[in-house]
Amino acid sequence: MLALIRYSVPQGRAEEFVARAHEIVDAFAGQPGFVRGRVARSVDEPELWALVSEWEGAGFYRRALGAVRMAMYPLMTLMINEPSAFEDVDRP
Repeated sequence: MLALIRYSVPQGRAEEFVARAHEIVDAFAGQPGFVRGRVARSVDEPELWALVSEWEGAGFYRRALGAVRMAMYPLMTLMINEPSAFEDVDRP
């Protein structure tokens, strides 16, 4: 499954955001079910960022969120409140 957490980051906080977002990816990497993760920035809107991760299943992702919540806490005010977990859909 794909997890996509979007953030609205003012220019003055971009450097801090990148460092903390990579800390979150590193914390996720130590959790069961983690496949891969990365930090990305919008090409068209430079204040829009995303923390993208892939998991073996939604349960792994949800448990990992609880396990790394302290690492995520400093960025919560920048988080865009929207659904973040997406399951793969097979071709018909």
